[in-house]
Amino acid sequence: MIIWSVSGIAIKKALVVLPPFTMIIFRFVPAVLLMLFIGLLFRENKLFSLQRPEKRDLPLFLAAGFCQPFLYYLLETFSYRALSSPTIAEALLSTSPLFAPLFAAVLLRERVTQNNIIGILLSTIGMLMLVMVGQSDFAIGNYWGILLAFAAVTAAVMDTIIIRKIPERYSPLSIIFYAQLVSLFFFIPIWFIREGVSVFGDQLTIVSPHQLCTALFSVAYLTVFSSVIAFILFCYALRKVGVTQANAFNNIRPAFTALAMLCIFGEQLPVGKWFGIGLIIFGLFVCQKKEALFYKKK
Repeated sequence: MIIWSVSGIAIKKALVVLPPFTMIIFRFVPAVLLMLFIGLLFRENKLFSLQRPEKRDLPLFLAAGFCQPFLYYLLETFSYRALSSPTIAEALLSTSPLFAPLFAAVLLRERVTQNNIIGILLSTIGMLMLVMVGQSDFAIGNYWGILLAFAAVTAAVMDTIIIRKIPERYSPLSIIFYAQLVSLFFFIPIWFIREGVSVFGDQLTIVSPHQLCTALFSVAYLTVFSSVIAFILFCYALRKVGVTQANAFNNIRPAFTALAMLCIFGEQLPVGKWFGIGLIIFGLFVCQKKEALFYKKK
C-alpha cells in the first residue's frame, strides 16, 4: 500500500508527457517481461517461480486479467472524467473495503468478524476525513461518474475474489504475470485505435528534457514497484489473511499519499487530516484484532 500510495503522483508526472493508454502500455509491457525474467531465473522458488496454467484454471486467469488491471483502469479513467471533483472520485474509488466483506462472505464463505466491520468503518471514516477536510469542490457532477466509480470498485474486489479462488499451487508471481499479460490483449487494441503511433510524433517534441526524464522515471517506478513488487506482495498477503482483511488496508493509501506529498512537496496537512490518518491506523488495528472488541463469547 505504501508503494501504491505514491503511484498516483508518478502517474500524474507521466501523464504530462504520455497519453493515458500509451503510459499503460509503457508500464505493463516491461512489467510482464520483467516478471518473465524473474520467473525463469528463480524456477525453484515458491514465491517467484513461473508455472504454466492448467486448462481448467485458464478461465480464472482470464477473469483476473480482465477485472484488473484492464476493467478497473478503464472504469477509473472515465469516472475521473465524468465526476467534477477529483476529491469525490478519490473517495468513491477508495470504498473497496466496505464491499469486500460482503463479496467475501457470499462468494468465498469467508468469516467476517465484529472487529472486521468496526475496523473497516473506522478506517473508512478516517479516509473520508483525510480526503475531504480542507476541500471545497464537492459538486458531484455527472451521476454516470458515480456508477463508473462503483463499477471500478466492484471490478477490483472481484479481482481479489478470483485470486483467492486460484489454486495455491500457483505462485503469486505466476498469478500477476498471467493477469497482466491477459490485460495487455485488451489494452493494446484500444491503445492502437485511440493513440497508436501518433504518440511518437509531436507529443514528445513539445516537452522539456526535464519533463521527459521525470516521465520516464515515473514509468519505471510504476513498472518495477507498482506493477510487479506491490501486486506480488498484495497477492501473497491476500492468500494469507483473506479478502476482508487485505482490502481493509486500501484505506491507508490516501494517508501515505498525503504523507508523501508532505515529505516530497512540502504540502502541509490540516489537523483534521492528521486525525483522519490516526483513525485509519486505529481502524486497521481493530480490523486485524482476533478477540472481540466489546464482548467475548462464553
